[in-house]
Amino acid sequence: MDVTAVAENPLAFAADTLIVNLFERASSPSGTTGMLDRALGGAVSELIAAGDATGRDGEVSVLYPRGAIAATRVLIVGVGPANGFGAEAVRRASAIAARRARELGARRVASVAHGAGMAGLSVGEAAQATVEGARLGLYRFERDAGLEAFTVVEEDPGKLEALRDGVRWGDAIAEGTRLARDLVQAPANVVTPERLGAVASDLARDHGFRATIGDRAWAEAEGMGAFLGVARAAGHEPRFIVLEHDPSDGKEAPLVLVGKGITFDSGGLSIKGRQGLEAMKHDMAGAAAVLGVMRVVGRLRSPRRVIAIVPATENVIDAHGYRPSDVLRASDGTTIEVISTDAEGRLLLADALLYAKRFQPRAVVDVATLTGAVDVALGGEAAGLFANDDSLAAALMTAAQRAAERLWRLPLWPGYARALESDVADVKNSSGKRSGGACVAAGFLERFTAYPWAHLDIAGVCDVDATDGYRVKGPTGFGVRLLASWVTRA
Repeated sequence: MDVTAVAENPLAFAADTLIVNLFERASSPSGTTGMLDRALGGAVSELIAAGDATGRDGEVSVLYPRGAIAATRVLIVGVGPANGFGAEAVRRASAIAARRARELGARRVASVAHGAGMAGLSVGEAAQATVEGARLGLYRFERDAGLEAFTVVEEDPGKLEALRDGVRWGDAIAEGTRLARDLVQAPANVVTPERLGAVASDLARDHGFRATIGDRAWAEAEGMGAFLGVARAAGHEPRFIVLEHDPSDGKEAPLVLVGKGITFDSGGLSIKGRQGLEAMKHDMAGAAAVLGVMRVVGRLRSPRRVIAIVPATENVIDAHGYRPSDVLRASDGTTIEVISTDAEGRLLLADALLYAKRFQPRAVVDVATLTGAVDVALGGEAAGLFANDDSLAAALMTAAQRAAERLWRLPLWPGYARALESDVADVKNSSGKRSGGACVAAGFLERFTAYPWAHLDIAGVCDVDATDGYRVKGPTGFGVRLLASWVTRA
C-alpha cells in the first residue's frame, strides 16, 4: 500500500473514499467535515439531527456525494468526546474507518489527519497516529492490506512538511509492528531460530546494521552455558543474534534491546499441558518486538546508537535435553540449578544480559513473554515493568503512555531473589512456588545486570482474542511502538 501526504483541498482530492471525522455530541460539523456539509447542502447536519451520526467511538456513517466532491464516497468516523481526545482516539478511529473502506471495496483512500490542532495534537502527531491506526487496523497475516493507496490530505501547504514527517513516522512504526505480528503469527516450523537469523540478516542488509548471527559453536566459544542448556534438545539449530545501528561510530553509549526468542516452548521435561500448547509459538514475541524496533530505527535513520540482542532456540524434548536438577554455567561463571525446564526464558536472557555488558550500555531493556504470573497479576491490561533505575523506568512509562502500550511497575524487592537460593549452585532458575512468579523471575534476571536495566514481561499482552480498533485479533506486536518511541527520544 502506497502511503503519502499531499497539500490539497480534501474535497477536491481524487479518491474513491474520503475519511473525515465527527466528535461525539457535536451539534454541528466543523473543520473539513463542516466544509463537506456545506458542499453537500447540509447532508451531514441532517445525519446529526436525525441521530444517525453521533460521533461515538467506532461509529462510521457512509455518504455518497454524487459528484458534489471528487471522492466517490465519504466515511464519517466517530472519534469520541473532545474531552480527553488524543492520539489513541485517532489511531482507533483511523483503523475502524480504514477497515470499513476496505469492506466497501475501496482501493484508493484519502483521509484528513484526524484531530490536528485539537487537544495539543500537532499536525505531525495527528498524521502519524492516522497512518499508524490505518495500517495496523488493516493488518492481515502475510497478505496485502487490501488498499492500493492511503493518502493523508491537508489543505494548508504550510503544514505539508510536518504532515509528511508524521506520515513517515507512522508508516515506519506500523511497518515494524507488522513485522513483529507476522513473525509471531507464523507457524513454529516456519519461524525457527534460523529464520529469525535470516530476518536479522535482511534487516542488516537493508539498513546498514552490523550483524552477528552466532551458531551453536559460536555460543560455546562464548561460554554461554545457560543459553546452550536450553538449546540441547533443539531440532532447529539455535542462533544468538546481534544487530547494531551505530551512526556515532562507537562514540555514543548504546541503548540495548534484548528479546527472548523461544520459537516454540513445550516446557521441556517440565512439560506443559495440552491446553493452549499451539500458542507456544508466541514465546518469541519479545524477539519479534526487538526486530520490529530495529526495522523502525533503520527506516527512520535514528541518530541514536541502538543494539538488538536476540537469543533464539526451541525449548523441546529429546534424550539430550536438560533436566530438572541439572546445573548450568552462564557465561560469567554463575552456576544455575534447574528447578523447572519451563523456566527457560530467563536462562537465555541471563547470557544475553551478560553479553550486553561488553557494549558499556547507556541502558538495557529486555522484552519477554516470561511468566504466566504477570497475566494473572495484571489481567492482560498491561505489561509488567521491572527496573533497577528510576529514571529509566520513568522514561519507559512516558513512552508507554505516548504509544498507548501500557506498563505497570512491579517490585524488585530482595525477598524475591532470596527465593532463588540454592544448595548446589549460585542460584536456582525458579523458586518452584506459584507465588510472586513474575517478580521472582525478574529478580533472577537482575542478578545478571550491571547497568541501568529494565525488564518488560509481555506474556499477558502479546496477543488479543478479538479485534479492537487497531489491535487486530492475534499477535499485537506489543513493545514495538513503545520501544521505538523510547529509543528515538532517549
